[in-house]
Amino acid sequence: MNHGTLLAAIDLGSNSFRLEIGRYDHGQIQRIEYLKETVRQGNGLDEDRNLTPDAMERGWACLARFAERLSGFKKAQVRAVATQTLREAKNRDVFIQRGCEILGFPIEVIAGTEEARLIYQGVSHMLPHSDERRLVIDIGGRSTELVLGLGTEATETASFRVGSVTWSMAYFPQGEFTEQSFYRAEIAAQAVLEEALSSYPRTQWDTAYGASGTVGAVADILALSGWPAGQVTREGLNWLVKCLLRAGHASQVRLEGLKEDRRAVIGGGVSVLRALMELLEIDTLQVAQGALRHGVLFEMVERDDHNTDARDISVQRLAQKFSVDAAQATRVSRAALTLFERIAPKDTPHTDKLERKLSWAAHLHEVGMAISHSDYHKHGAYILDNADLLGFGMQELHRLSVLILGQRGKLKKLEAEFDEPDFVKMLLSLRIAIILCHARKEPDHNGLSLRCNDLRQLFVLTVDAEWTSRYPQSAHLLRQECAAWERTPWTLHFLNH
Repeated sequence: MNHGTLLAAIDLGSNSFRLEIGRYDHGQIQRIEYLKETVRQGNGLDEDRNLTPDAMERGWACLARFAERLSGFKKAQVRAVATQTLREAKNRDVFIQRGCEILGFPIEVIAGTEEARLIYQGVSHMLPHSDERRLVIDIGGRSTELVLGLGTEATETASFRVGSVTWSMAYFPQGEFTEQSFYRAEIAAQAVLEEALSSYPRTQWDTAYGASGTVGAVADILALSGWPAGQVTREGLNWLVKCLLRAGHASQVRLEGLKEDRRAVIGGGVSVLRALMELLEIDTLQVAQGALRHGVLFEMVERDDHNTDARDISVQRLAQKFSVDAAQATRVSRAALTLFERIAPKDTPHTDKLERKLSWAAHLHEVGMAISHSDYHKHGAYILDNADLLGFGMQELHRLSVLILGQRGKLKKLEAEFDEPDFVKMLLSLRIAIILCHARKEPDHNGLSLRCNDLRQLFVLTVDAEWTSRYPQSAHLLRQECAAWERTPWTLHFLNH
């Protein structure tokens, strides 16, 4: 990545939407601008877990203001990620489709474990280099993320459905603070978080850090009331709860440092934080400077370097976990990329990204065989749709699953995908590569050519007579492949000269 490049990260959280703009400078990112708006989408889910029209309008209005600030940015300079509320919302596609149009950039919904990893990336990159074992917690509006890590590498990630917005709605719905409501809220939070004890015991970390939202708000209040700055202690947190109880109601709290956008969710946030600190035996929580949005920025830099892209590592780990035939996966990947190079746009960053996606699909195309050889493409697609692969957004994983689903069999199941020429070219390259490698041997590309006419939606695969005589079974399978494409808007011709 060139020094001086501007990068922008957008965090579509349950309580707030945030925009962080930074300039890449010799391995660091210098802040240029930071915008935050309290959108409260987290309390905009109805009983059926659909975002209400008002909640969607609030989000779209915020994205419109962000879009104005990002005018002139290129697609590669901006990444927008959405968290728990949009993970839960059944009608999230409606919000995201319109949101992308307004913002002018794609919006990714990321899994909870991926959110946790990115939070750790943001926190660790803004801490001094150290050999300490770190615990990082982030209490958001509808979820809480926990991470163990060493240096800049997260070693254990988890996400729990407990947050400041949901707990405030459930246990302090009218804003009233009582001992009973705090007791019920903390017991309920510990019931959800209790399973974290096995993975995050006190023996596994040296220093605990709190990122973003609730932790930052509590630390600000404590510091302005005379407690040590930059940290939250259990004693300080107990004092804060007493202050809230004395006030009796959120509207009556008079504490310096309590911002108005935090007032409505302070009860839920504090109860979750106190439950978590007690459960994990955290006496002192250091306030971290980094957060999810910073992790997104650093991830953009690392993705620019193929050697440090977390997605490559995730693909390798998943393939190993399901005992994928590595030699066959490599053969198919090489063959698919060779074919794709002949029909893809030439020498563009976009083509490079498509090639990486195609390579991932090839390396995972047999992942479903661990379940059953019969219909393994369907099993593989299911695995990808339901896996938490670090580095991937949920939509990106789904697109990968669709490629794996389409690697064999009838193409009618992918009917909605044929409007995207890039996807069609990746799909054809993968399917033909699998045919050429069907004997689990290195394919022979001599005497074989592939070309594409985009306007006519036509592929032409040509082989010479000698190739056909050497590989009659492959030639037969390629003729069958032509028949499979007859029921799509695209045509595949197989010519034998």
